Amino acid sequence: MEQLFTILGFTEEKARRMATFAFEPHTHDFEELVICKTGRIEHLIDFERSTLTAPLISFISKGKTHTIQMLPDEKGLYPSGWILRFKSSIISESRFQLYSDYHDYANLELSPGENFERLCSISQMIESEMNNANTDYAVIRSLLSALFVLIESERKKRVRISDGAEGNQSQTFKAFLRILEDNFRRNVSVDFYAEKLNMSARNLNLICRNILQRSVSEIIETRKLTEAKNLLMHSDKSISEIGYELGYNEKAYFTKVFKKKAGMTPTEFKAEIKKML
Repeated sequence: MEQLFTILGFTEEKARRMATFAFEPHTHDFEELVICKTGRIEHLIDFERSTLTAPLISFISKGKTHTIQMLPDEKGLYPSGWILRFKSSIISESRFQLYSDYHDYANLELSPGENFERLCSISQMIESEMNNANTDYAVIRSLLSALFVLIESERKKRVRISDGAEGNQSQTFKAFLRILEDNFRRNVSVDFYAEKLNMSARNLNLICRNILQRSVSEIIETRKLTEAKNLLMHSDKSISEIGYELGYNEKAYFTKVFKKKAGMTPTEFKAEIKKML
């Protein structure tokens, strides 16, 4: 039977031991949520590096390339908290997907206080239920739903998306991302996506800028770039083959676009990844 959910509580001592290891960038076939009460983490996700101080949450959706390094905070405290791993099928609907497979808000530094204490209490309840001899997954689902509602509330405070974006715009944006996942390898224009959504390219651009502060073209290019990096890292395909697979018919143009976005050529990126590993 497929394991739908696991939760791992970790202490500062365990995080201190984990800090001595260098974890390679990797992907997984489940969703992962990290909740830290203390310490700091250095998170590399989709090849973008950031350092965060607890209290914090970090969400890694299925298929994302990432690695986490445990670090002490100003008081010398290492991270403590929970790592939750789950298949999306365990909950029928989760607004915590943070806009499907593409998002800019995977990491959130939170304020200490009652709301974060609630997050910790629910996490502790989930861990206790999972440790029962006869785990009740109906309870797990209910607690997860409550956890996601609290996290979504905190996210909205910090991202400050307008009410319109949270309603119809959010639904349209998520529909765009679903279409993007099926078509980003093709050489199609913004108009293609707008027509699929029965709207104008101008309105689709307005929605994308309201939610991610990026144009449709920028989001498409970023999705292509992320896939290109994954292929450079995990496959033996040539740069020309990767470019062609992503809709770039000329190697020189693919290299130019990649360098503009990543700050280095595909060849240089591949060499950097080899050094990292």
